[in-house]
Amino acid sequence: MIVRRTDQQRIVITGVGLTAPNGNSLAEFRQSLLDGRSGVIEYETRYFGKTVAGVCNFDELRYQKRKEVRRGTRAGGIGIFCSHEAIADSGLDWQNVDKANVGIYVGVTEHGNVETENEIFQISGYNYDTQFWSHHHNPRTVANNPAGEISLNLKITGPHYTLGAACAAGNAGLIQGVQMLRLGECDVALCGGVSESIHSFGIFASFNSQGALAKHDDPTKASRPFDAQRNGIVVAEGGCMMVLERLSDAMGRDANIYGEIIGYAMNSDATDFVNPDPDRQAECIRLALKRAELDPDDIDIVSTHATGTTTGDTQECKALRQIWDGAGHTAMNNTKSFIGHAMGAAGALELAGNFGALRDGVCHPTINLDNLDPECELPGLVINQPKELGNVNVILNNSFGMLGINSVVVVRRI
Repeated sequence: MIVRRTDQQRIVITGVGLTAPNGNSLAEFRQSLLDGRSGVIEYETRYFGKTVAGVCNFDELRYQKRKEVRRGTRAGGIGIFCSHEAIADSGLDWQNVDKANVGIYVGVTEHGNVETENEIFQISGYNYDTQFWSHHHNPRTVANNPAGEISLNLKITGPHYTLGAACAAGNAGLIQGVQMLRLGECDVALCGGVSESIHSFGIFASFNSQGALAKHDDPTKASRPFDAQRNGIVVAEGGCMMVLERLSDAMGRDANIYGEIIGYAMNSDATDFVNPDPDRQAECIRLALKRAELDPDDIDIVSTHATGTTTGDTQECKALRQIWDGAGHTAMNNTKSFIGHAMGAAGALELAGNFGALRDGVCHPTINLDNLDPECELPGLVINQPKELGNVNVILNNSFGMLGINSVVVVRRI
């Protein structure tokens, strides 16, 4: 996998559709990141009570009827919204696209938790009599559900599946799309990641039991990656789907191109259920750089994964300092400080949030960084205010997850 490929093997991004806690389009999302506008709010969930979360506010009925929303899932609804938006943004003549040649590859952190919790709550009102259990439960909770709901809604008859890759899933969806296009398994790849995490009380309770759930009097300041006072993750929902095509096809229809995916890598720590291994993370980054045929100093922006946990942030910083020693020009930022951790959607959302820099040369900052933890010092870290970089050509996007799964995607401007 090297840069010198034919146009049929070069894969580009031609459409982006998203919903984030601080924006329902790429333009709105990008402006929020430049303006320092957080999307984290006060939130209350069943059993767990009051907390903070990144909550999306998109139009559920733009592409679905009320009956369809009720029958489906929040993750599926997010995927449907983002997919429609991505297709519209791509400029594809959708009515004349052969739907058998479209593949759907959706990254998820978890799926089915929300629906199972809801069903148990519902039958608790009937003394747990399972005759009141919904017959919609099985299609709602099967692992392929989010991708399958997109397929049903858009009448796409090509392959669809989800990729369970913890918080590396958004990148994993994009990587799968690249691979399937290069293999000739599809002509258009609709890929990215979705998350409905805030609708599961179990996720909040589990992070809280772990001592890893963020707390702050001001919700907008709760997500504090790299800050010495950080105290955990802000759970967020969201989604980002992208249209990928071969460069030859995109050029043939004079499509707008956000960038080319020129490198990627995935690997595993194989050391711990939760705690990351900085050496394996660094190996993943190096492999992505090698496949892109780039040196570290060729990267203009590193989009960090940091979630706001004490251990996770410091371990990623150790990995990054193995590769970037501060002598170059590379800038680094973090998007979770604005929206919290969108789990399966995080990788794709955070990459998309940096696309604007390929056009305007501005790197959005990491906000809520008032007192930098010395263990989180990074070369080129952009803090609290956007930074003019001038010419931005290459972005490297980190996404790491539980059980030691690591992913990196490298995108270049064309």
